[in-house]
Amino acid sequence: MHRLRQIFSAAPIALLPLALWAGAGKSSPKAYRVYVGNYTTKTSSKGIYEFQFDPATGKMSALELAGESRDPSWIVVHPSGRYLYAANEHGKDSSISAFSIAPQSGKLTLENQLPALGEDPCHLSFDRTAKFLFAANYSSGTAVVFPILPDGKLGEHTALVRNDGTPGPNRERQEGPHAHWIAASGDNRFVYVADLGLDKVLVYHFDGAKGTLVPGGAAVGKPGSGPRHVAFSGDGRFMYVVSEMASTVTVFSRDEDGFRLVQAVTMLPAGFSGRNDAAEIAIHPSGKFLYASNRGHDSIAVYAVDPRAGTLTAVARVPTGGKEPRHFAIDPSGQFLLAENQFSDSIVEFRIDPETGIPAPTGETLTVPSPVCLAFLALD
Repeated sequence: MHRLRQIFSAAPIALLPLALWAGAGKSSPKAYRVYVGNYTTKTSSKGIYEFQFDPATGKMSALELAGESRDPSWIVVHPSGRYLYAANEHGKDSSISAFSIAPQSGKLTLENQLPALGEDPCHLSFDRTAKFLFAANYSSGTAVVFPILPDGKLGEHTALVRNDGTPGPNRERQEGPHAHWIAASGDNRFVYVADLGLDKVLVYHFDGAKGTLVPGGAAVGKPGSGPRHVAFSGDGRFMYVVSEMASTVTVFSRDEDGFRLVQAVTMLPAGFSGRNDAAEIAIHPSGKFLYASNRGHDSIAVYAVDPRAGTLTAVARVPTGGKEPRHFAIDPSGQFLLAENQFSDSIVEFRIDPETGIPAPTGETLTVPSPVCLAFLALD
């Protein structure tokens, strides 16, 4: 068993899903604006798109261009609902963009753009005060902290660290660190970074006043597994890691000493031998179900969650109705799952059965160039 020792406070570390922060605490909105991150290189996309979503009916409106941007592969909406930030994933020319959101139309205006300070940023998130933006740079294996200024613009970085450790055994894909996901703990004292190249979820001490990062340890996965994204149980007791290369979900339990590896479950059916890269992971708002996407098998793996032990039981594998579901999102009401099929240029909607957790297609589909990320904004 692998343990991460003596670096956690006793405070809960529950994480509110980042896509749901905007509008959190308000009464249930009648509609949401949903922004779509994607790739513009070698596609017909011009930038960030948006559509409206009705949680009462599941209706998705026609797609509109919200703002032009180059390869905005990951996007997040600020909890204030006034700003949107995009990771412009474009090799050595990568950048991070700050946009203001027009209150009525939802259109985006570029406020400023800074170098990503690394290659191929693929994930963004906020600290718990929403005063800092975190960025994970995949190709360079770095994590960066940018202060968010009062006008929503990004300030000069307060931290830049390169993940440290021994690369995994896959020489082709794990030749060095590859930061793929980054987020703060619920008490804002730590920042977690999933690193595909090192087979670890690294932990950094975070200074919420200065915006600095100091290495603090790591939760270690199976060699060659390739951790990609992470989800936490609502009470913060359990950490779930989707591993891209192994196509598994690994469960870690938190105790006095840190995180203890409890379980690793496959995302694929017995006998499957084709190419597959696991991608996204999310826990249902009820906490009863966990979902993870397969690219290759092109499905959503569904698991029931044991609330006491944190362990997973496979329930179903549901085809996404397209190719390469790099990302999916559960709407804030918990009724619908939107699967983004990157290679099919489609967002396919599913209604989630509240008893079984199994998503079923509703027939609602949007055509979107190369969709790879969704972010919800509650409308008044």
